[in-house]
Order: sequence, then C-alpha cells, then structure tokens
Amino acid sequence: MSDPALGRLLALLDLEKTGEDAFVGVSPPEPVQRVFGGQVLSQALVAATRTVDPRRLCHSFHAYFLRPGDPRVPIRYEVDRSRDGASFSARRVVALQNGLQIFILAASFQKGEEGFEHQSHMPVVPLPEGLEDDQQLLLRDETLTAAARAWVARERPFETRSVLGRGPLGETRPARAPLDHIWLRTRGAVPDDAVLHRVLLAFVSDMSLLDTSLLPHGKSIFSNLQVASLDHAMWFHRPFRADEWLLYVQDSPSASGARGFNRGTIYTREGALVASVAQEGLIRPR
Repeated sequence: MSDPALGRLLALLDLEKTGEDAFVGVSPPEPVQRVFGGQVLSQALVAATRTVDPRRLCHSFHAYFLRPGDPRVPIRYEVDRSRDGASFSARRVVALQNGLQIFILAASFQKGEEGFEHQSHMPVVPLPEGLEDDQQLLLRDETLTAAARAWVARERPFETRSVLGRGPLGETRPARAPLDHIWLRTRGAVPDDAVLHRVLLAFVSDMSLLDTSLLPHGKSIFSNLQVASLDHAMWFHRPFRADEWLLYVQDSPSASGARGFNRGTIYTREGALVASVAQEGLIRPR
C-alpha cells in the first residue's frame, strides 16, 4: 500500500479509544464545508466492530444523517451493546459533535454460517481495463467551474471507471435514465482484514449514489441544489476485497418530495454479488 490518499483514509479509520465503548475520529484537513457521509459511516462501523467478537462480521447496517458534520471538530462515537446472542450481535452507534447527535447507526454482526444460496446476475458491461479513469476524464471537461475542478482534482483513495460516464458536472447536463455502472477499487493494496475491506466499501458506497437520482433531470451535485444524504443502508452478502475491481450498479427508481431514492448492488468482476445498498437523499432546488 503506497498511495498517499489511501494511507490517509486508513489513518482516519484508526479511531482513538477514549472509553470502554467510546471512540474519537477526526476528518482530513481539507477545505470542505461538511464531513463526507461515507467517512462518518465507515468510522461508526469501525467503532461498532471494535466492541464485537472478531469472529462476527457486520452483515448489515442502517444509518441516518441528522446534522452536517463539522470537519474542524473531532467526532465522538458512543457504542451501545444492544445484544449479543448465540449467532448475532447488535450494536447502536451515536456520533456526536459539540454535544449534539449528527449521525446514528444500527449494525448487526453474525458468525459465519452455511445455508441456501442464490443471487441476481451481474449486468454484462465492458471490463475496467478498457475504460478511462473518471478523474482524468472529468478534468478534461472545459465546462467545470473552479470549485468543481478542485473537487475532482483532489487525491482520492479509490479509483473509479464509469461505464456510462459521470460528467459533465456543470449546472446542467444531458438528461438520461437514472442508471449507472461504475467499476471501483482502492488505489493500492489493503491488508488481509475482512473487517477493513467492509469498512472501505461502506466509505465508497456513499460517493456517487445520490447523483444517480439527478441523472434524469439533467442536474448534478454542482447544480444550484441543496443535496445531502438522509439515510444509508447496506448489506454484506459474500467475501470480497476492496483493492480488487468491483462493479457498483446504481439506479434510482423514484424521486419525490425533494428526495431521491437510490439503490446499488456491488459485484466482483467474476460476478459474485457481495453487497447491496439503499439510500435516500435530499435533492432540493434552491
């Protein structure tokens, strides 16, 4: 693992323990207005995991974003050990800043078991080797504003290659169906730790999903909109590695009430369904 952005992310996920079930996380020193939702998701999942028998892995979590996080203020994660049963453990995590709840997460953990198996099929799409890196592709967009260009140019711990293309990211863009296929992986090798790979996938799962609900309206997250993740749920189905190519299939079946609903399924390049995601986000015209 040599990529600096990936190294910084792994450092952010190494929370400081401040009590029996309390942890503190910080944000990267970047000039942003609020904490990235995927960061809070992944840090909260780390906090919950550290209170669970290591033989039990997270199989699902459900979360709500309550307030914008201030990147200048450390985030305190308090874990409630809701239940430890014979096969499952349940945890509830509250993230706080300045004494106020900014985020809550409920997660469930399970010992490995054998049972019935079936899954949906992965779409037939071009392989990542034949696609261009999204960052390089977007940086050639001459319509990018200075703010959008700075956002795109940031060092990122994940590389992504979109089958259908994510741009342009200006005020308007050609409207199309709310469907996308994105290959992704970390920009470097990650240690052989199943927990870490799940936490990293939770982090990146929030990175492009909300934008899917804007595709049929010819808008992007840089349009004159108020956008924010409201909730996020994720289910882990099978083992995977975040440092190997994964296909993130995204769609948005509905938008109403200034909210966009988005779904995602994540496959290995061999076609194994490893995770599913659902999210609702605010997409309010200003």
